[in-house]
Amino acid sequence: MERLLFSGDTLFPGGAGATKFPGGNFKQIMTSIEDRFYKVLSDDHLVLPGHGDDTTIGTEKPHFDEWVARGW
Repeated sequence: MERLLFSGDTLFPGGAGATKFPGGNFKQIMTSIEDRFYKVLSDDHLVLPGHGDDTTIGTEKPHFDEWVARGW
C-alpha cells in the first residue's frame, strides 16, 4: 500500500510553504508540519505538494531544524 500525503502549500521539497504573505505564520506552519506530519507519518510517506516536485517525509524531516533556523 502506498502512503500518500497531499500537503497542499504546507510542505515542499526543501521547506515549508511561503508564510510571508498576509495571513501567513511561520511558527504555526512549522508546528503543523512537526505535529501533524513528522510525529505521526512514516518516513516512506510520499508527499505531493500543491505544485512542484514530490518528496517523502523521510527526505524532508532531517532538515526541519535548518528550516526553523533560517526562518522560512
